[in-house]
Amino acid sequence: MYVSDSKIKEARKIFKDHEGIMRTSEAGERPVFHERTLYHMRDVGILNRMDRGLYHLAEGDPISNPDLVLVAKKVSEARICLISALAIHDLTDEIPHAVHIALPHASWEPKMEYPPLKVYRFSDETLKAGVQIHEIDGVEIKVFEPAKTIADCFEFRNQIGQDPAIEALKRGISQKKATYKDIIRYARLCNVERVIQPYLEALGHG
Repeated sequence: MYVSDSKIKEARKIFKDHEGIMRTSEAGERPVFHERTLYHMRDVGILNRMDRGLYHLAEGDPISNPDLVLVAKKVSEARICLISALAIHDLTDEIPHAVHIALPHASWEPKMEYPPLKVYRFSDETLKAGVQIHEIDGVEIKVFEPAKTIADCFEFRNQIGQDPAIEALKRGISQKKATYKDIIRYARLCNVERVIQPYLEALGHG
């Protein structure tokens, strides 16, 4: 198939304006991106296919965290939570084998070729609370702040285990990434104040 050099040049510029990563739905909104343009750029090595409907400009900077970038681009309503959020905040030594994401109860189960996902259902109130925006590889990643993540870990302790929650609490306090006040506020929201209080008292709080 033939695609003019001017179209490829324009398409490259648009990809660069999007930090080198675009979904086909984003590209499709622009006249320059006829389907054959994307496929041609992929076939000649100008674009790398990251996942179905998601492309990365080959000449751009290497992606440091493709798992989080893929999730942010493909599941825009997701919040990074629990073990994955702890890893972002350096509050755990665990390496998550799947990206832990929070979604509303009523949303569809996301389908991705990669990476593996671990989906947790949050109420509307807990889904909106304590969300931070981190920019990774030029892409905005929604992740719960440390104090909210600690409270979430205690709420979901039966799924992830209690040890990661306790370790995150200790690190959050000692590294001053989470205050007692904020932890208690989110613990009340997550209905785990009574669960978390003894551990805070053991750390000299409460």
